This record gives sequence, C-alpha cells and structure tokens, in this order.
Amino acid sequence: MKKNFLVKTSIAGMLVFSAMAPMALAHDRLDETGLLKGERTLYDDLAVAQLYGSKNLKHLKEVAAPEMNVIREDGKQNSFADVYSHKGYAYVGTHTRNGANGGVRVFDLKDPANPEEISVFAHNDIPGTWQEKVIVKSVNTPDFKGDLAVVSVQQLNRNNPDSKGGFLLYDVTNPAEPVKLGFWEVTKQTTGTHELYLTTQGNRALVLAASPYADYYSHGDSRDFQVVDVSNPAEPTTLWEFDPRELPEVAEDFNGYNWQSPDGKTRPVFNHSVITDNNGRYAYVSMWDLGTVIFDLKDPENPEYLGRTDFASEQQGSAHSAALAKGGTILIETREVYQPLKPGYEAAFGYTRIFDIKDKTNPVLLSEFKTDLTYDIPEDAPPNYATFSKTVHDPKVHGNTLYLSYYAGGVIAVDITDPSEPTEVGRYTPERSDIWGVFVDRNFVLASDIGSGLKVLLKNNSNKSDKIIE
Repeated sequence: MKKNFLVKTSIAGMLVFSAMAPMALAHDRLDETGLLKGERTLYDDLAVAQLYGSKNLKHLKEVAAPEMNVIREDGKQNSFADVYSHKGYAYVGTHTRNGANGGVRVFDLKDPANPEEISVFAHNDIPGTWQEKVIVKSVNTPDFKGDLAVVSVQQLNRNNPDSKGGFLLYDVTNPAEPVKLGFWEVTKQTTGTHELYLTTQGNRALVLAASPYADYYSHGDSRDFQVVDVSNPAEPTTLWEFDPRELPEVAEDFNGYNWQSPDGKTRPVFNHSVITDNNGRYAYVSMWDLGTVIFDLKDPENPEYLGRTDFASEQQGSAHSAALAKGGTILIETREVYQPLKPGYEAAFGYTRIFDIKDKTNPVLLSEFKTDLTYDIPEDAPPNYATFSKTVHDPKVHGNTLYLSYYAGGVIAVDITDPSEPTEVGRYTPERSDIWGVFVDRNFVLASDIGSGLKVLLKNNSNKSDKIIE
C-alpha cells in the first residue's frame, strides 16, 4: 500500500505585504531550487492583510503582537519559528537570521493582550545553531517531576567544528528560570533535529526526533527517525531508529533520499516531522514523499509499522506535518509544496489532505482542502517558479476546527465537523504576514511570524467595536 465575513478593525496588521523579511533554510535542502525560507520574493502579489471569521470565530481579533526582545550581544535581532503553549505560557522558537542562537523566548500570557517576555533559554548552549521547535509537557518519572521542555537544535553549517545537532532538555517548571538538564546528539553528518515531539507512557518520557538526511549523509549508519528515552533528562538514551528499507516498496539500495517509488518516479524521502496521539501509543511520521508513516509505539524499543498515506502519481508528496482529530480517528496531513510547476506533477502549491485512520493499516483519503492560494500561479511563471508564500505549513486541531499556518496566507481556520467536507470559516493575515506556526490554547490562538514573532488572537470574544459585514 504497501462563505466568509470581513471584519473591519483597527488592529495593526491590515496592510499590504512587504517584499522584505529575514532569511531561513528551505525544508527540503537537497532540492534544486535553493529557495530560502523567509525570503519574501513573490509575496507582494497577494491580497491585502485581513481578518474575518464565521461560526465560533466570528469575533476573532488580534489583541497583541509584542515586540520581541533582542537577546544577542551584537544588538541584532533573530527571526522566529514555531510556537507552543503550556500552562498559560507561550514558547517561541527562533530561526536562522543573523547567525541564529536566538533560543526559545518565553511569554507570560496571564493577560493575553499584554504578554510579557519573561525569559529565554537554549540560546547559549551550542554555537552556530538555531532552535526552531519546542514542546513542553508535564512529566513524572523516577528521575524527573515537573514541566519538561525539549528544543530542537540544528547546525547552520555542518562543517563548523564547534556546532552539533540534536535536542536540548530543560526544566521549565518555573518558566522564568529555565534550567538545562541534558542534550541528545544526532550524527554530526546531518544538520540536526528539525522537529520533534515529547510524549509520556506512564512514568516514562519519550522524545521522537525527526533528523532529516541523517540516513543520507551517514550512508545508512544513522536514521532520520529516532525514539529516545528521556525519563532521565540528564541521560537521554536512544531506543530505536527506523530504516525505511524494511518496507517492501523501498529497495535495499535506497540511498536515504532518492526513492524509486512504485509509480516509477524518483521521489525525495526524509523525515521532516513527527507527532503522537495523547497516550503516546501511535506515532505519525511525516516522511515527505513516503507519506505519513504510522507506527504502534506500545513497545518503544520495537515499534511496529502499521501503514502509511500514499499519493497519486501526479501529486508531489511533501508530507510535512500531521495533526489528529476526532479522538485520533482522523489524520490531517499538510503538504509543503513550494515549487508548483515541477515537471511530471500537478500545477499546484501545497494543500491539506484528510484521512480516516480508524484502521491505521489502511488510511482512507476523505477529502483535500485547498484555498484561493493553491492554484495561484502566474501565467508567465518560469518552470523553476518557487515561493513559500502560497503553500500550507503546519496544522493544529481544536475541537472541530482545524487551524493551518499558511505563510503569506496567515492562519486559516477550517470547519472539519464533517471531515469529508472541510470548509474555511476564518482567516487571519497580519501585516507582512509570514506565519510559521499556530497553536490553540483555551480561548486564544497563538501564531508565530518569521519576521516579527508572536501574535495573540482571542476567539469567542464579542467586541461591539468590530463591525461584521455579511
């Protein structure tokens, strides 16, 4: 298988897009485009910034866009990456601008309209690196009890002898005073761990690491997907790594990147991201053109392969990230396609696919969610036309609403009450939008912008000053 409302408000951010922003690395760094994330080329041809919503989002509004502190001694600002929330605190990762090492910024959201940046961590640990992804969870093991943060670490230059990649572990039980606990290192031959996930099984804590190209760069000595026991955060221990060659559709001579797929095409395969369900029982691994690969994690030393999503021959795979809905029976898969005119494939930017996974050995495609951006390709676009501006990025689910980060498209909210008929019900596009991540917590939605950092939105909050036009 082997209809939409325009909300006129006075919020900052109702402006046209700019053509300038920070630079960052592309996700598939082995492709031929050389495209850098954060380069705002081709963003300025899009619609003006906007904020609208229906359903439970009809009163959605931006309440804060704080100026991010400069933490570098040279006075230069970093760019920003993903966002996470835990116990009323927001954690914002950083990207690659100005030599990176921006660490993780922590905001107190006690007053969401006035978030206070209270600390930064993971910025002075390893030179020449960037800290994109952070996951925080409450953990209770024989060796650690409290709130644990895991932070991805990636090298800007693999040839820098002082840098190394992997992930850091911090005690953030007191978010104002984070304490470093440990570090897990991936092979120096790859850039590091790009994304990761922290989960628990009883009194055990596990990190699932996505370390792209580890297999390719190490010639098979290391793998792209690792399961790591962090029950003792000071001594993380690798339990298992996934070798795609174990699948019948992947040949023994697979070089870790170029996959001769059953449709006769040579497709890129690497691990970009991973999540688990709430119980840490199943893992969902986004392995680009191999699809979303599903494992049973009941025995983390010996995970069991269950199944994977597949693609039509004319679809670029680009399985970038995943989210779960309906108690884990629905899988959301986002595909980051930024080169829409790739020969042999449909002319389209990346869009979202929704699967029924009641039977995890046989994911069934229910629907595909596309936007006005999906086919927005200029008639005179050259064959190598590429931009991140119009592709979907990351998914998050809250109840029956799916939130998608969409770079220049901002945050797009989708009603998935019926997963076979997803319907857009809201959109938030801030000034100079370059939205990387989105996270939903209680009554607010957090977004992270590569250029400007944290955005805080409130939902279900009736404000009579907002005029809704139907």
